[in-house]
Amino acid sequence: MTTVSLSNAELLALDTSALEANLTQISLELIKHRHLLATAESCTGGMIAAACTDLAGASDWFERGFVTYSNAAKTEMLGVPAALIEQEGAVSEAVARAMADGALTHSQAHVSLAVTGVAGPTGGSDAKPVGTVWFAWCVGGETHSEMQHFPGDRAAIRAATLRYALQRLLGHLLA
Repeated sequence: MTTVSLSNAELLALDTSALEANLTQISLELIKHRHLLATAESCTGGMIAAACTDLAGASDWFERGFVTYSNAAKTEMLGVPAALIEQEGAVSEAVARAMADGALTHSQAHVSLAVTGVAGPTGGSDAKPVGTVWFAWCVGGETHSEMQHFPGDRAAIRAATLRYALQRLLGHLLA
């Protein structure tokens, strides 16, 4: 597990043109290796899949997106054990990793990305305040996970989650 924090300035630097550039690079890397991507999203509600499919030609590299907002959906669609969610909480490293693994198991994809977090304005706790997001990426048979704490309101947290998830996916594809 890695915990990394971005400053507000760094988050703002990940603007729309940077997002498009990251998606273009992601698509080229996936196409080069003949890999497909699947997403498993909770707090972003499909925003990552939507950003991917905004890019023309996405059908060459984007396989599917799972929007698993409820705990039941995480279990039914991705195979995340209900006991794991009960024990660790939906916003946890273990659940993010299980979501990423489940996205691969329940798709034809070779690479996956998963996010689960507290976008607010309610739902936070002392242990998991609003802005806490767990990420997981399965690339090359290896699952990587990280936690971030994003500032701002619900929209800002979700937008930062989208940008960060894709930025780090690109980093894992290029590693």
